[in-house]
Amino acid sequence: MTTQATIETRVDGPTAEQIAAYLDKHPEFFEEHPDLLAGLRLSHTSGKAVSLIERQVQVLREQNETLKSRLMELVNVARDNDRLSSRMHQMTVDLLQAGSLVELLDTLEDHLRNEFKADAIAVRLTALGKTLQHETGVEALLIDAGTKALFPASLCDGKPQCGRLKQEQLDFLFGSQAQDIESAAVIPLGDHGRDGLLAIGSREVNRFNPCMGTLFLSHLGELLVVLLRNQATD
Repeated sequence: MTTQATIETRVDGPTAEQIAAYLDKHPEFFEEHPDLLAGLRLSHTSGKAVSLIERQVQVLREQNETLKSRLMELVNVARDNDRLSSRMHQMTVDLLQAGSLVELLDTLEDHLRNEFKADAIAVRLTALGKTLQHETGVEALLIDAGTKALFPASLCDGKPQCGRLKQEQLDFLFGSQAQDIESAAVIPLGDHGRDGLLAIGSREVNRFNPCMGTLFLSHLGELLVVLLRNQATD
């Protein structure tokens, strides 16, 4: 038979004695629920604080250190973005001043090597005649089933590819320098690489990785397409 006391216990929840008994049997409870500690407000007399309050202060300090660490990461990212934006702006200005395709490609390589610490640069352009190939040292790119299979991300998906490339990709892009390249970024020029490919190689394994943002690379590709097409019409 259900008594009134049982009904009240069910309605009101566990008693203080039951909670105390549970915590006594499960001392690891607050270790498993640190967020609960941060929300506790306990009064205590002057003198040495009780251990629970000390643990609460410790949790808050740890949270504070975590927030500080995240804040510093954001500050460092912001600073890196500012420097990247400044270098990108100067490169854009210099590229706009190039008077020929040769000068344009030389300026691009100079900035990528000196300002962006590239160890190797490869440009492959479509619709590039024999004369310009000889003058610029750039090889023509034929987009067919073979090259699409070799660079599906750039030529099929139309997106920059970052990370460690396959050996056949490295050989195709960097030739004799391929053995020194540990990571690279491959940027399609034009829609699905219609105008060509730009590849930036590094001797550092983590210089380019699949998780990095590609906004700068995409903007660089768009800029080069406009400049290349302007050179073609001059």
